[in-house]
Amino acid sequence: MRKFLNWLFMPILLLTIWLLLNESMSPGQIVLGSVLALLLSWAAMALRPVRAAIRHPLTLARLLLNVATDITRSNIAVARLVALGPESHTPGFIKIPITLTDPHALAALACIITYTPGTVWAGFSERHQRLTLHVLDLRDETQWIELIQNRYERPLREIFE
Repeated sequence: MRKFLNWLFMPILLLTIWLLLNESMSPGQIVLGSVLALLLSWAAMALRPVRAAIRHPLTLARLLLNVATDITRSNIAVARLVALGPESHTPGFIKIPITLTDPHALAALACIITYTPGTVWAGFSERHQRLTLHVLDLRDETQWIELIQNRYERPLREIFE
């Protein structure tokens, strides 16, 4: 039953997006959107050889709340740095040891880091399990390492691995 519900997630999401974009709940749009959602989901299955399984949905909800909070705080911090001028911050690269192995978890971490203003995912070494991160205001490397590992990597490991 759970496998069936996991498979239905994508078609339901696509149907919802279809109906929102068309601004219509007419029977014709529902049928057309359902057919398209099912066909696109079926076609996409061939493109995803490794399937993701979310093991702890409450951890996912907590992570999403943390990410939204961090993005808001980071927007304010970056705006302050830009207003103060280039002398006010020290950009730099740091290497962070990562233990994530699931490709979905790594992709989610890359998105989280890239969505947060002031940080950019600059690279990942599979061989050394190290993430290279560019930070707009790099004052304390250990603080950044702890933030990435505890606030993002640990929940992602719970969710995906």
